[in-house]
Amino acid sequence: MASFHVIAGASETLEHTRVRKIGVSDLFDALRRGVDDFMVKPSHIVFLCMIYPLVGVVLATWTSGANTLPLLFPLVSGFALIGPLAAIGLYEISRRREAGLDASWKHAFEVRNSPALPAIAAVGIMLFAIFIAWLLTAKIFYEQLFGPEPPASLSSFIAEIFATGRGWTLIVLGHALGFVFAVVVLCTTVVAFPLLLDRDVGAYEAIHTSVRVVLANPIVMAVWGLIVAVALIIGSLPVFAGLAVVLPVLGHATWHVYRKVVEPPAVPRPAT
Repeated sequence: MASFHVIAGASETLEHTRVRKIGVSDLFDALRRGVDDFMVKPSHIVFLCMIYPLVGVVLATWTSGANTLPLLFPLVSGFALIGPLAAIGLYEISRRREAGLDASWKHAFEVRNSPALPAIAAVGIMLFAIFIAWLLTAKIFYEQLFGPEPPASLSSFIAEIFATGRGWTLIVLGHALGFVFAVVVLCTTVVAFPLLLDRDVGAYEAIHTSVRVVLANPIVMAVWGLIVAVALIIGSLPVFAGLAVVLPVLGHATWHVYRKVVEPPAVPRPAT
């Protein structure tokens, strides 16, 4: 029954969570609460989230050669697709602070003791699969426009992208393709990881609840997706260093969005 536990949760039955309708004002309140969580002990949050910008720098360095230059933007932008998983420790800190528990940085790693860890891993694997699919799609699309030969240099690559018709085709349609992948991730995981941390409902119900949240609040969730995208772009500008602030605020805020949009369980989880 272990595999079914991943799908259905600890009770081995499909639990049906209830979702609420919220407004855009709730998003800004969640952001305010996210900033408050961050400001309580910002040092340990920055320490945890340095992983994110450092990985971004590594990706940029790895793709600095001509052979991998076409994958630079897909890698950096696509890394945001696995952001919901990368921020899971931040959800745990917000959960503990909300419950009046110790929220020091070491407790971010308490996720490893969560009874929902198999389901969390399953949803995480789904995100990585989407990430890989995005990279493959971006690679194929680039080669359809420019051919399989890598650019001769960084300067020629930039010239091809910004000074040719096919370059602008790549920019416009590439962003459109990326938007599709981002929408899929938003719809399937907007509250999936916070829900699994809060209660072991299983991967299926976590994803299903996220979809129902988006269907119940399409405009509000579109605004939330836009806020996340703009914040990540701003955080990425100073060589990804800004993500050390942007990511924790968004992570904490996501927990509070979850609290606003999903009804609490009939039997609350014991404080641990």
